[in-house]
Amino acid sequence: MAKAAWQKFPHTSKSYTYAGAALKKNWGRLHRGDGEPFPADEAVQEAWRLYHAGEFQKAHEAGLAVGPDGYNVANKAAMIYANYLETDDKKKLEIFQGISARCDELQKAQPKNVNAYYIQAYALGRYSQGISVVKALTQGLGGKIKAALETALKLDAKHADAHSALGAYHAEVIDKVGSMVGKVTYGASKDAAVKHFDTCLQLAPDSAIGSIEYANALVMLYGKSKMNDAVKLYEQAAACEPVDAMERLDVELAKSELEDE
Repeated sequence: MAKAAWQKFPHTSKSYTYAGAALKKNWGRLHRGDGEPFPADEAVQEAWRLYHAGEFQKAHEAGLAVGPDGYNVANKAAMIYANYLETDDKKKLEIFQGISARCDELQKAQPKNVNAYYIQAYALGRYSQGISVVKALTQGLGGKIKAALETALKLDAKHADAHSALGAYHAEVIDKVGSMVGKVTYGASKDAAVKHFDTCLQLAPDSAIGSIEYANALVMLYGKSKMNDAVKLYEQAAACEPVDAMERLDVELAKSELEDE
């Protein structure tokens, strides 16, 4: 039975194609958010080229074909695809569960692989939103997400995306269970959320998703009193110049949210 085809990346831009030496030359900017090291394996490099160009299914399959060394690109392709392009909620949840399982495997094989922890936290965070954050917290997923992100930051204190994700964790928990329960039961605080987001945007000022998540968190934590700040962050995200398919999806999300205001 043939595998179901994934939805296509809906935008075209030759600037997202990093052929040959262009990938390494632009790697620092392309991976400013996740700090992924440049891979020595040419097959993994090729999988990342596919990922950056928006060929998410091909990138996913190419990464899996390599084995554990290709898991980060396979997982990142799957997580961005599931978050932005997959329309079937059940499939979305299955993809996030698959990512988390592969991250468990990768953490055992490569315990110092930072993105094995960050990507797992991202996948479990989106899975939690899909089943309801309250339900996820009762299942113990909150603790697993927090531990994965803290491990990622222990391994790389300058991991911008992990700071953003941990900020989002604090905000989501407080939004759903309140400041008191959030602090006592889940170690969540408003100050920590803001600090992590500020750190993210210091490390990656052109992170559209960092600005978007920060905006959402401010509204969750402070309500209408921070609406103007949230709108400014969305405008900042919409004004970012995307360098690959993922960033294009982030920027388009910001633009569509501003249009709905």
